Amino acid sequence: MTISFRSSIIPKEENGTLRGEDEMESGSGSEHIEGVSGNEQENEQQPKKKRYHRHTIRQIQEMESLFKECPHQDDKQRMKLSQVKFWFQNRLTQMKAQQDRADNAILRAEIEGLKNENYRLQAALRSVICPNCGGPAMLGEIAFDEQQLRIENARLKEELDRVCCIATRYSGRPVQAIGPPPPLLAPSLDLDMNIYGRNFPEPMPTCHDIISVQLLEEVKSMALQFAKSAVDELVKMSQLGEPLWIQNSENGKEALNVEEYGRMFPWPLNLKQHPSEFKTEATRDSAVVIMNSMNLVDAFLDSTKWMELFPSIISRAKTVHVFTSGVSGHAKSSLRVMYAELQVLSPLIPTRETHFLRYCQQNVDKGTWAIVDFPIDRYQDILQSSVPRYRRSPSGCIIQDMPNGYSRVTWVEHADIEDKPVHQIFNNFVNSGMAFGAPRWLAVLQRQCERVASLMAGNISDLGVIPSSEARKNLMNLAQRMIRTFSVNISTSSGQSWTALSESSDDTVRITTRKITELGQPNGVILSAVSTTWLPYPHYLVFDLLRDERRRSQLDVLSNGNSLHEVAHIANGSHPGNCISLLRVNASVSGLEFEFPSRMVASNPSQNVELILQESCTDQSGSLVVYTTIDVDAIQLAMSGEDPSCIPLLPMGFSIVPVTPTADENPIPSSGDENNSSASCLLTVGLQVLASTIPTAKLNLSSVTAISNHLCNTVHQINAALSNSSSSICPDNSSSIMLGGSSTEPPPAAAATAPPKQ
Repeated sequence: MTISFRSSIIPKEENGTLRGEDEMESGSGSEHIEGVSGNEQENEQQPKKKRYHRHTIRQIQEMESLFKECPHQDDKQRMKLSQVKFWFQNRLTQMKAQQDRADNAILRAEIEGLKNENYRLQAALRSVICPNCGGPAMLGEIAFDEQQLRIENARLKEELDRVCCIATRYSGRPVQAIGPPPPLLAPSLDLDMNIYGRNFPEPMPTCHDIISVQLLEEVKSMALQFAKSAVDELVKMSQLGEPLWIQNSENGKEALNVEEYGRMFPWPLNLKQHPSEFKTEATRDSAVVIMNSMNLVDAFLDSTKWMELFPSIISRAKTVHVFTSGVSGHAKSSLRVMYAELQVLSPLIPTRETHFLRYCQQNVDKGTWAIVDFPIDRYQDILQSSVPRYRRSPSGCIIQDMPNGYSRVTWVEHADIEDKPVHQIFNNFVNSGMAFGAPRWLAVLQRQCERVASLMAGNISDLGVIPSSEARKNLMNLAQRMIRTFSVNISTSSGQSWTALSESSDDTVRITTRKITELGQPNGVILSAVSTTWLPYPHYLVFDLLRDERRRSQLDVLSNGNSLHEVAHIANGSHPGNCISLLRVNASVSGLEFEFPSRMVASNPSQNVELILQESCTDQSGSLVVYTTIDVDAIQLAMSGEDPSCIPLLPMGFSIVPVTPTADENPIPSSGDENNSSASCLLTVGLQVLASTIPTAKLNLSSVTAISNHLCNTVHQINAALSNSSSSICPDNSSSIMLGGSSTEPPPAAAATAPPKQ
């Protein structure tokens, strides 16, 4: 930019003759003083008075105008402005200082606002309380309405105490306030359940599943000290016999000698002597599984894989903190803090929650891996507030590599559990160690390892109607999610509460509701009903009836009189009952093309096609038959290689557990083997229906009555079918079966195997 400078910008006539302009400073009120030069100071005898010069108002206006036009001058412009160059320099510095002050004021205001917001959030966090346990909440999300309810509850309690004090003062006798409120639980039913006499709530998990950093450091110092001792104890528990383990001569089972255990392992793990309200559970077992040691170790150290390996036992699990890791990188040891919730597939048995330390160590000389869980001891009461209280003593498995990718696993399960009453129908099942003992863990591990081997198999030539190996894998993953969803939904996992429909202690029917809004299940209100029934039949006979689609179609309550036809079959285990089936309802064989998936529908396009996805599995610990209806579009989505996790599933099914397993622990006999006619089992039936597609809808009593009647009819028809097909096993005893969940007295022939009356 070219600027024309006026030559008389500072007129001399206004200030007289300006002598020595280069010796004086031009200023605009800045009071900058330019002293005389050093040569002049030497020539003059007396110090000369400093001269000040201020510009006139007109001069300042002229320079301000010029500064606005060009605040930054080039060399040529500065030469023309040499007489007033200091004014322009000072003006530019003043402008920058003003801008800096303005920026600083804005930043200070923003900082002050952030400080106020921080103080407000800290105050809010200090006042937040846990909606489940009533104590201070950990950092995390908390529902606003629950917090408001808790605050209102505290205010009402204070008001009640004040009124009681006033009433005591005027009446002359003490007036007691109501007892402590029950834990805040999600309601099991959104309807008036006062007509029913009994409610069996289970406490929800508290905020103690988050461990502070300080506590982790204390746990680490303790854990590193005790990890080696835990491994030594596990090895001895798995190898030693009497007097540590005493064998029962009648049933061949082993029992831990608690006194000998206390003498053998007094330190450092037997630190805390539990009071009399705790009981000890200890079992061990050994078996060969079709998985190598490295894959097993990797699954045990990954909480997600661990849950997938035991879907019917572990409802929730997570790795809280990893102290040392590196098994995948060929390290010899790993230590971590873990949390787990263990379940039995029935709402009559509460889940068991625990924090524990898991230590993995490799013994290179013996070619074994040791996976040991041991308690956090003095921190156990801090971390756990669930009921019943559960302390996992040194437990785990020793893994020995074998040829051809197999492993021999020796499992030891040892725990102290609070001695709480269990429903009488499950009393023998739990107290015998079958519910949470080593045989159940190992039986499920064997079956799941076979399933994993089937899932990873890539050399299957005969896929049938399934178009590809990827489609087969998707179908197996979909069935695995179905099994896990069913297992969690019929237990007390995550504090799920259940309501009894009768005052009778013999009644086993429980109902509950859930509001679902996430993917994977139908959105809306789900009504669930579960019932457990004692049957005087071996569990494999009941399993064969329920898994066979041809025999099950004879049960009108399950098939609505429709026939079932298997259109796809996947074997996922050595037992023929371990398989996944895709069944077609109302299948017309003459009009059906067995090609999948594009031509799986009937040749008559007007016919409504309904499919059922079913998985059945059985092992020494029991059997499962789980199924769900699914539409053709969802199956085609899974078969095309798309992610099947978005397909909504609402599974129903049956859990069958033996009351008295065979004494010689032989493999499960086929349906034609009837040499164990005295055995009996517990059948748990779980039904789920979508009561409403609106998550906020309320249920009416007719919905509850309908699903309860359906449950009773299901048990009645299963009993009738078993009685007709097994008359040689249990003649003339059909009238003694527990109908509709009522645990009536077992017949004399099976009295030894029936759960005792309490």
